[in-house]
Amino acid sequence: MKIKKDDLVQVIAGKDKDRQGKVMAVDRAKNRVIVEGVNIKTKHQKPNRQNQTGSIVKTEASINASNVMFVHNGKPTRLGYSITTTQKDGKDIKVKKRIAKSTGDIID
Repeated sequence: MKIKKDDLVQVIAGKDKDRQGKVMAVDRAKNRVIVEGVNIKTKHQKPNRQNQTGSIVKTEASINASNVMFVHNGKPTRLGYSITTTQKDGKDIKVKKRIAKSTGDIID
């Protein structure tokens, strides 16, 4: 999965299509992400000692990672990897970096 925590993404499918938000959490095993302000679910809480009246809590639910796209320079773009080789202590080390496919810019 090429999406990481704190990336700015845009939803490309579903009820929240075209909304942008920051990735709060990534679940690589289930291929899902939680995006800030997207896919809001409501949960009714019963009254208890801390919350005497009870309430309705709104939280973000996870969405499939295939339904989001990385935003680079204000436009959604696909991500790829660029592998470069560098010398360190006389050994060749491969370094993998994310790149934006639309511009070829290195993301991180």
